Amino acid sequence: MTEAITRPKKLPLKERYALLTRDLDWEPSYVSKEQLFPHTSYEGIKVHDWDGWQDPFRLTVDAYYKYQAEKDKRLYAVLDSFAQSQGHLGLSDASYLNAIKLFIQGVTPLEYAAHRHFAYLARYLEGPAPRFAALCQSVDELRHCQTQIHTISNYNKYYGGFHSWSKMHDRVWYLSVPKSLFDDAMTAGPFEFLISISFSFEYLLTNLLFVPFMSGASFNGDMPTMSFGFSAQSDESRHMTLGLEAIKFLLEQDEGNVPIIQDWIDKWFWRAYRMSALVAAMMDYMLPKPVMSWKEAFELYFEDQMLGGLFPDLEFYGIRPPRHVEQAIAEKDHLSHQVYKILHNFSFAASFTTQTPTEEHSKWLAEQYPETYPQQYKPVWDKHARIEAAGGRVFFQGLPQLCQVCQIPMAFTETADPAAISFRRSEFRDETFHTCSDGCQWIFEREPEKYVQAWLPVHQIYQGNCGGPSVPEVLEWYGIQDGDAGEYRGSPDARSWAEWHSNATKEA
Repeated sequence: MTEAITRPKKLPLKERYALLTRDLDWEPSYVSKEQLFPHTSYEGIKVHDWDGWQDPFRLTVDAYYKYQAEKDKRLYAVLDSFAQSQGHLGLSDASYLNAIKLFIQGVTPLEYAAHRHFAYLARYLEGPAPRFAALCQSVDELRHCQTQIHTISNYNKYYGGFHSWSKMHDRVWYLSVPKSLFDDAMTAGPFEFLISISFSFEYLLTNLLFVPFMSGASFNGDMPTMSFGFSAQSDESRHMTLGLEAIKFLLEQDEGNVPIIQDWIDKWFWRAYRMSALVAAMMDYMLPKPVMSWKEAFELYFEDQMLGGLFPDLEFYGIRPPRHVEQAIAEKDHLSHQVYKILHNFSFAASFTTQTPTEEHSKWLAEQYPETYPQQYKPVWDKHARIEAAGGRVFFQGLPQLCQVCQIPMAFTETADPAAISFRRSEFRDETFHTCSDGCQWIFEREPEKYVQAWLPVHQIYQGNCGGPSVPEVLEWYGIQDGDAGEYRGSPDARSWAEWHSNATKEA
C-alpha cells in the first residue's frame, strides 16, 4: 500500500512575506545589539516589539524591481519621442522652463539626499521590517533622481540655466531653503528623520508638487516632466503609506513616544510648509498657462486630506494637528505672491529669469485670490509694468536679511496686518537671531544650538566666502553664466525661442 503524498500547505501572503523578509534576521553573537544599532535609543523613543511593524505593500525585491522596470520603459519611451520630435518647441512658452530650472536645482538633489539617508536607515534601524522598507525607499529616491536628470537634460541642449545644478544646490542663495531642510533632517536621529521625511515631507509637499505642478507641466506641453512626475507619484503614494505606518508603529509601541512625536510633527510640518513656498511661487507665477492655484492645491491636499482626514484618525493616539497650522491657513492667500516677489527682485543673482505678470495672467491671479491680489499685489505689479514700459526694470539693490531657520528672506507679512513685515527676535548666548514667523521662532528656540550653525548665504557673502565681494564674482562662484539670470524678456532663452518659431513660420 503506497503512502499518501502530503502536499505542503500554501501559506497566506502575510506569512509568506514574513518568511522571505523578517525571518532572515538573526541575533548578533559577538557584539551587543546596542553596538550593532547604536542610533535607536538616544532620541528617547521606546520600541518594545519590532515585529509590530506592518508592511502595507509586502513587495519582495524581485517583484519590486520588475514593477519599477515596467514604469521606466514607459517613461523612457516618452522621453525618446519628445527628444526626437523637437518637443521643446511645443511648450507653451520658453519662460515655463524657469520653473523646471528651479525644480532640478532645488528638488532633484533632495531625492539623492533622501536616497543616501534611507540607505543609512536600511543599515541602522533595528527591526528587519523597517530596514527593508527603508531599503526600498532608498532605491525609489535614487530612481527619482536619475529619471529627473535624464528627463530635464534634454532641455540643457537648447536653453541656459540647467548646467551645474548640484553645484548650485550647495551654493546659491535661494537653494539654501531646500538644502537646509534636508541638512536639518539628516543630522537628526533616525526616528526624527522618519517623521520629518516619510511623514511630514511626503504627506505635505509631494502631493502639492507631484500632482498639481505635474498637471501644470502637461498643460504647458511638457510631457516628459508630466511623465516622470506621475511615474514618481505612484512611488510617493507608497512612501506616504510607509510614513503613516511608521508614525502609527511608534505611537503604538509606547505612550511615552507620543509627546516626542508630537513635537516632531509640529516642527517638521512648519519646516516642510515653509519650503513649499517655492512650489507656491512656481505654481502661481512661473507657469505661462496655470492650471491650479497654490490656494486650491493647499485647500485640497492639506486642509481637506490631511486636516480633514488624517489627523482625526491620529487623534486616537493622542496626536493633535500641528502647532501653527492656523497661521499656515491664514497665509494661503499671500504666500505665493510674497515669495515670487522675492525671486523677481533678486533674479539678477538666480539661474533663471522672471517677469512681471501679463494682463491675462494678472486677471487669472485676481480670480484665484479675489480677497488679496487686486488690493495688495496687483498695484505693485502695475508699478513694475509702468517702469518696464519706460525701459526700466526693478531689482533690489542690496542683500536681504534671512530667517535663521527656513533661510527665506524676511518678506512675509503679519497675518493680521498685511502692511507689517513678520519679524521675530530671539536671544541666545548674548546674540540676537531673527526669524520670519512664530513657527520658525518656536523651532529656533527649541534647538538653538543647532540653528546658530546655519550656513546663511547672505552672511557668507559678507564674510567673503562666496568668490568675492561683487555680484559678478559671486555669480561666477555660483556657476551662473551670463544670460541665465535677470529678466525673461530679451534673455537668450526668449531670443532663441522667438527665432526658432519665426523660422518655422517662414518655412511653413
